[in-house]
Amino acid sequence: MSFVESSSVITYDGGIRAEEMAMSDGLDTEVAHPARRYNYWLGGKDNFAADRESGDLLAKSYPAARTAARANRAFLQRAVRYLAAEVGIRQFLDIGTGLPTADNTHEVAQRILPDSRVVYVDNDPMVMTHARALLHSTPQGRTRYLEQDLRNPERILSHPDLVDTVDLDQPVALMLVAIVHFLPDQATARDIVATLLGALPSGSYLTMSCATKDFLTPELAANWDATLRNGQSDVYPRERAEFAEFFSGLDLLEPGIVPVSEWRPDPDATERPAPLEASIFGAVGRKP
Repeated sequence: MSFVESSSVITYDGGIRAEEMAMSDGLDTEVAHPARRYNYWLGGKDNFAADRESGDLLAKSYPAARTAARANRAFLQRAVRYLAAEVGIRQFLDIGTGLPTADNTHEVAQRILPDSRVVYVDNDPMVMTHARALLHSTPQGRTRYLEQDLRNPERILSHPDLVDTVDLDQPVALMLVAIVHFLPDQATARDIVATLLGALPSGSYLTMSCATKDFLTPELAANWDATLRNGQSDVYPRERAEFAEFFSGLDLLEPGIVPVSEWRPDPDATERPAPLEASIFGAVGRKP
């Protein structure tokens, strides 16, 4: 099954219009959603006019937005590949998964360990509809999709589908990739991450990325601040020290906290953006 776009309406090849899906699932297509905006930046078709308008506004103030989105996606894939191949992690909790695209978490993990189990979480009904239609596990593994919000970690952790899929007595890789920077308050964000990690056993891992202004020019940083003040952006960047707080008590893997493009880069990659072009911190830590 594939998708084609006509004007601002996305249509399934099978004849189901995204407009109809939006009505049945209660989607507000007039309000931009981070998952659909990210899909737009990655060159996807699963987005609406409001998402594209929001993406273009942010890209105007930060022209490298699309490059940063690709670099962040590549970081996720490298981290999953490392955790599966080098550590042997077979359980993944991917919160803020976004719309399905090439090499999703379960595809990377199950290519290495076919019995891997992955639970995806997002708060956009469109993400869940597409995920259920398009993402299929290997026969040995399992995938589940929860329509929940990062701001309610207890609901995620107690959800029957998560409990049925992931053994919380065994190590889990918690994936919080480009999601925490949508939480404006640092203390609240720290508490949410701590709650999630607190439910995971020793030997679990946190993979996280978060936007930052640390690598931007003064002009670009001022543009970013302006978009937040004007309500054009919902991305709240963190300084390095703030990002490091999320890994308190964890053992950071080498190379530590770095721009996402610098975390164990693929030597054969055709694109390796400079920090200015991918102003996103990334890191992986192990729970002792």
